Amino acid sequence: MIRVNLLPHRQIRREERQREFGLMALFAAIAAATVIFMGYTYINAKLDAQVERNTRLDTAIVKLDKEIADIKDLKDQISTMLERKQVVENLQINRSQAVIVLDELSRQLPEGMYLKSIKQQGEVITIEGVADTNARVATLVRNLSTSNLMESPSLVEIKSVIVNTLKQNAFVLNVKIKVPKVETDEKPVKGGN
Repeated sequence: MIRVNLLPHRQIRREERQREFGLMALFAAIAAATVIFMGYTYINAKLDAQVERNTRLDTAIVKLDKEIADIKDLKDQISTMLERKQVVENLQINRSQAVIVLDELSRQLPEGMYLKSIKQQGEVITIEGVADTNARVATLVRNLSTSNLMESPSLVEIKSVIVNTLKQNAFVLNVKIKVPKVETDEKPVKGGN
């Protein structure tokens, strides 16, 4: 019988399989390294793009914060200017008020009385005077209540005094000035074209 030694053939085949396995493992390792490298590169590219985007946004936010601060300063300046404008308008309205008040008081003052002092604080005028009788003081209060310029007269005090050996009535009276209503010309601002 002829004996055939199959060992070298099996060993050659085993070595071929091991070589194929080694090559396949090498190709798999190369493919895995390539996939990992590409993934790492892709992730780094996305990360760099996001960092760049965040930097741009931070820069834009800083710029907008500065513009907001400028706008706030402008609004403060505008409100200050509007307050000044209102003060000037009030001064313009009240410019001739003293003359008008004195004229109105002289028209409403009945005979037999005279005024000692007139003081104004805000819208309230305090009048001190002397009258012959209490009825004349009551007439003054009635006249002031029907006045177009004054309203809400209130008698604070009335007392008897002797002036030049005559018995007189000293009085203190408060009256409010009617505030004229100022019409504002403010119209809503329409949007741009």
